[in-house]
Amino acid sequence: MTESSRSQSRSREWFEAGDLDGLGHRSTFRMQGFPEESFTGRPVIGIIDSWSEVVGCNAHLRELAEHVKRGVLRAGGFPVEVPVISLGEPVMKPTTMLYRNLMAMAVEELIRANPLDGVVLLAGCDKTIPAALMGAASVDIPSIMVTGGPMLNGRWRDEQIGACTDCWRLHDELRAGRIDDDDWRQVELGMCRSVGHCSPMGTASTMACMAEALGIAPGGSAAIPAVDARRRQVAERAGVQAVDLVAAGVRPSDILTRHAFENAIRALHAIGGSTNAVIHLIAIAGRVGVDVPLDLFDDLSATTPLLANVKPSGAYLMEDLFYAGGLPAILDQVRDLLHLEVPTVTGPTLGESLEGATIRDPRVIRTRERPLRDGGSLVVLRGNLCPDGAVLKRSAATEALLQHEGRAVVFRSVEELHDTIDDPALDITRDDILVLQNGGPVGAPGMPETGHLPIPARLLREGVTDMVRISDARMSGTGFGTVVLHIAPEAAIGGPLAFVRTGDRIRLDTAARRLDLLVSDDELAARRDAWVPRPPSSTRGYRSLYERTVMQADRGCDLDFLVGWSPPLGAGRTHG
Repeated sequence: MTESSRSQSRSREWFEAGDLDGLGHRSTFRMQGFPEESFTGRPVIGIIDSWSEVVGCNAHLRELAEHVKRGVLRAGGFPVEVPVISLGEPVMKPTTMLYRNLMAMAVEELIRANPLDGVVLLAGCDKTIPAALMGAASVDIPSIMVTGGPMLNGRWRDEQIGACTDCWRLHDELRAGRIDDDDWRQVELGMCRSVGHCSPMGTASTMACMAEALGIAPGGSAAIPAVDARRRQVAERAGVQAVDLVAAGVRPSDILTRHAFENAIRALHAIGGSTNAVIHLIAIAGRVGVDVPLDLFDDLSATTPLLANVKPSGAYLMEDLFYAGGLPAILDQVRDLLHLEVPTVTGPTLGESLEGATIRDPRVIRTRERPLRDGGSLVVLRGNLCPDGAVLKRSAATEALLQHEGRAVVFRSVEELHDTIDDPALDITRDDILVLQNGGPVGAPGMPETGHLPIPARLLREGVTDMVRISDARMSGTGFGTVVLHIAPEAAIGGPLAFVRTGDRIRLDTAARRLDLLVSDDELAARRDAWVPRPPSSTRGYRSLYERTVMQADRGCDLDFLVGWSPPLGAGRTHG
């Protein structure tokens, strides 16, 4: 570390003061057995760790933290582990999305309040990755991300299965009576064979790829399995690189530029990534003051080929993607679409980091000349039902349903949906459109992953495998089907979705990027005048704050007062 960078060190303000405050700061580390020379005069690197035994995606992160510490010490820094709240989609209720912004606030304030010169962000699940990036970007001190990695491929009978793309498919088989309870038990035993995030290209896998494509995570790291020794090696190198970032004064705002976000969006389409990434990328961009409008995703989609043959848009899983060449091999195929000059946290430009990238298994990663799809992995829809936009994952949809008109069958809440969807008396046909209201940021609250509405069991038994489904909710990145999501504005705040009634006609025209409710403007106006908003779900604590300040899906579902960033604070004085 150079003298000039040391003079700007935040930790120096804490540890080199000769007054009562300085004594208190130094004593905190002395009492743990650290001599003064171990933490003074050295860059202090915080390891922001979202480890939790409730979250299998993050259960191994404390082990990774030990490897980060090795790297920090090897580079002459002083590592300190700083635990932060953890979020796990399979367990946490009503949804981790409700708490993404809370974790981001915690990351931001922990960095801001402590003597940290730089941070290594350890995160491994759907919401922990974007939350950590949002928090670090808001303080803008040198930062590098190490993601937790995917679990090993699952196995059932003679097929590879992935959590949870195959959960949805096989649960439909169970509901239809084509597999039994013993089969279902064996699926459970073989699905998750190790720690790590979901093995298809779900939201966690997607966000790991987004961090890599943005340049804020080491190149080639996104797809390394969680239990592979190479992930621990990445963690140790990240500790070294964090010290280098502090010495060079490289901050997230230097990495997370408009061009970096355009690269990430290109990568999102090329991997057939999760629709949730749209919300998360917009939110991360908002923290660094970069404008990423919803329509940019559609603009870049049409010309970006889908190359990753990974579930739910393909046939393989993340472990296979790693062996096939990982994200670098995919990005190398679309070099001409990328901003190759952008910097990365590891030093080289993006273009330089792709040198030597190659496809090792063309079944898993397609070449540019033989894509799974020429373009349009994700599409953005507009229309009188979603004036501020909606998102559909075309690569995981049924082609024949992408142009469809049908009768709406409306469910006013998730509870009503689950109570009635399998009722034999439900009036529904395969040509109808399932509509869920009040599944958005305010209405649910938290915008849970309920947009993947189940097909009625009666229709499953008749052989129906997909229907058009629309909502203001989200869908798991591992989900599939002709599912329109993120309708904005949402029903709970008086968006047009609130006024849809069973029996209305709805037209989906993906080619024209339209989603329309086929009722007259006068009728819509009358329904709007008669609409009565529901009371808040909570009047206390974080939930109340969330419902009062959360923005809509087209703006990233961040809290309105968290957009932008502010410089980190110094030590200040705590004693008279």
